[in-house]
Amino acid sequence: MDERKSAEHFLGLIQKSRKGKFKLYIGMSAGVGKTYRMLQEAHSLLRNGIDVKVGYVETHNREETQALLSGLSVVPRRKLFYKGKELEELDVQAIIHLRPEVVIIDELAHSNIEGSKNEKRWQDVLDILDNGINVISAVNIQHIESLNDEVKNITGVDVQERVPDRVVALADEVVNIDLTAEELIDRLKEGKIYEASKIESALSNFFKSEHILQLRELALKEVTSQVQRKVETEVFLNPNIRKDCFMACISSNHKTARNIIRKTARLASYYNSKWYVMYVQTPKESSDKIALDKQRYLINNFKLATELGAELIKIQGKNVTKAIITECEERKITTLCIGKPRITFLKILAASDTFNTLLKSLAHGKVDLIILS
Repeated sequence: MDERKSAEHFLGLIQKSRKGKFKLYIGMSAGVGKTYRMLQEAHSLLRNGIDVKVGYVETHNREETQALLSGLSVVPRRKLFYKGKELEELDVQAIIHLRPEVVIIDELAHSNIEGSKNEKRWQDVLDILDNGINVISAVNIQHIESLNDEVKNITGVDVQERVPDRVVALADEVVNIDLTAEELIDRLKEGKIYEASKIESALSNFFKSEHILQLRELALKEVTSQVQRKVETEVFLNPNIRKDCFMACISSNHKTARNIIRKTARLASYYNSKWYVMYVQTPKESSDKIALDKQRYLINNFKLATELGAELIKIQGKNVTKAIITECEERKITTLCIGKPRITFLKILAASDTFNTLLKSLAHGKVDLIILS
């Protein structure tokens, strides 16, 4: 390791030491016991002389969870009016002013009321961590950004409140709160998750046994992946070993591009690697020719890629293949991810030379190609 890299590494350690530690509980769905476990931990910390406060928890009127608030110091919520109603939010400034050693903050994916400093609660948590305060928080697996499409395929629900993967990756410790499908359904039937009027609807929709099993698998995989990442980042790797580096190539096709971005994000997350999203603007998609809806889709997909931790590469050019080959060489890409081509037989014949050129170049540079469905 040269002097410059050594200095940068040490600076990174200093900056990291100034931030609070972040512990994250992940569950497969509502009702598995994340809030309950966080409050149990708060009592344990308190018994050990740690200054711990409850910044925000939502008990959903569950008696067992509500009882655990007794004896804990709760930071009063910030009250504000929105559309004629008095609502409550996490009081970030009060927590920063009180400076507890540990603060409990539930529902990481929550969207703040309009007019708040931050749009999302996870942004509030980052502000608190930056002030050297340790945070314990929780999130359900369906709220992790890159899993949005998978969750929608499993449950039919398009979850709107989401947490970027980069925020989950910041956690110093990730813990899975696990129940079997039978245990979770029993809790639902006993009225320990939702009120009686919502139970039948939940059982026939989100809380179907097959849905829970698949969400449980996603949660277990996510926590395993996060633990593996921590093991790898805590150990000095040989600088001569070629590191994985992914690049997703997208077009202006909204759904295809979004799918490629999310799937590449999952791969990059699994391998704990740097990744890029590349878009080549051809003459027919120049700013004065591209349709407004496609332009809007592109902007939204660029935003999604950034939120998921990608570095954007936007290039203007006629030859898409040449641009891809050049970027793969310059950025030492190890894996290229593209969408499944949607072209007719005649176009296949016309494009075969181009595709062969790309394949030969990738093979020469030892770049793996993944075609995503």
